[in-house]
Amino acid sequence: MKIIKREQLLSFPDIEQQSFYQQSKQQVQEAIQQVEWPENSGQLTIYPESGKKRGQGNGVKPIKFKFIEYLKAQNWQIEYEISPELGKVDAVFSQAGQAIAVEWETGNISSSHRSINKIVLGIQKRSIIAGFVVVPCRNLAQYLTDRIGNFEELEPYFDFWRNCGACYQGSLLIFGVEHDRTSYEVPRIPKGTDGRAKA
Repeated sequence: MKIIKREQLLSFPDIEQQSFYQQSKQQVQEAIQQVEWPENSGQLTIYPESGKKRGQGNGVKPIKFKFIEYLKAQNWQIEYEISPELGKVDAVFSQAGQAIAVEWETGNISSSHRSINKIVLGIQKRSIIAGFVVVPCRNLAQYLTDRIGNFEELEPYFDFWRNCGACYQGSLLIFGVEHDRTSYEVPRIPKGTDGRAKA
């Protein structure tokens, strides 16, 4: 999987210059690059079929597995509750009482909004100092489960989130991701809820 877009919604240089932040950002980027299909192929190859009709397109749960697996190996805490009010995020990296969160977003557009809102509120409440959100770009989303949110759908709201967090000391970076290539020779990514599916 490759990163093709980056959008800095909140920025605070005192945080972003810390080695702790730089390390977490690098690990998130590396985790994105670990995402592959088929397994052990070293790249994400998508069966190019629209997900609009039942039984067509590709699932999303297996795509996330390698991302989470990599972060867990780097000592990120998985499914971590950042506060009782905000609930859990996909992963948190902690050091010296500071925490940085990441959300991998492959739900519908409402789910994408909730993930970003959770990070912004987490920064405002000082539960975390920074966050990353990973969302598919439209070119990938078209081949996934129908009605999945995408980077381009979120773009009109970027200024709103910037204004919400402008007076808070925190960092929020959105990554827009995409497949490496398409091919009719690979199997569709299975749809399901088991987290890791085989071809």
